[in-house]
Amino acid sequence: MTTQHYPKNRFTPENSAILLVDHQTGLLLGVQDLDQDMVRRNAATLARTAKMFDMPVLLTTSAEDGPNGPLIPQVTNELPSVKVIQRTGEIDAFDYAEFADAVHATGRKNLIIAGISTDVCLTFAALSAVDRGYNVHAVIDASGTWNNAAQATSIARMSAAGVTMNSTVGVTAELQRDWKNPTGEALATLYADLAIPFYQTLIALRS
Repeated sequence: MTTQHYPKNRFTPENSAILLVDHQTGLLLGVQDLDQDMVRRNAATLARTAKMFDMPVLLTTSAEDGPNGPLIPQVTNELPSVKVIQRTGEIDAFDYAEFADAVHATGRKNLIIAGISTDVCLTFAALSAVDRGYNVHAVIDASGTWNNAAQATSIARMSAAGVTMNSTVGVTAELQRDWKNPTGEALATLYADLAIPFYQTLIALRS
């Protein structure tokens, strides 16, 4: 489990890419294990994180014209110029050649993945990525599924395959590494805007 060997194998903006899989308006309506608004905010946080750190980011949907719906606006508003890879029905995103090729083209071996649902869209992509030699962090609180049992079994299955479980704040803090780095102020603002609302109070007290 190479991704568990912290700090030897830290994820950095220079060696990682972010993949957001099927954060679609219809699918989000079925999320029951986590607060739906929190999932929206955390997915948007990862989208803005990619932009802030100038990291490769891939967006993909499945059967977008059907009940799954388009990507949630919280993500597309953060990344308006990023092309959405629209799969034609492939459940595992890596089964769609355009997506798999785009991941390979990033040149990054470390992948930060979130998706709806956790037990399908995230889990299948994470397992396929590990099989292809990538190191994977699965961002659980930027994902979601239909019940707590589905989340628990997904975490167990991915963990057994060597995927590292992480949170939105955990993975963004690992990318930042040091508040003195140039993106420190932007990350604090991002936390206040989306990921950690109480950060607004901390910033106000500091000011």
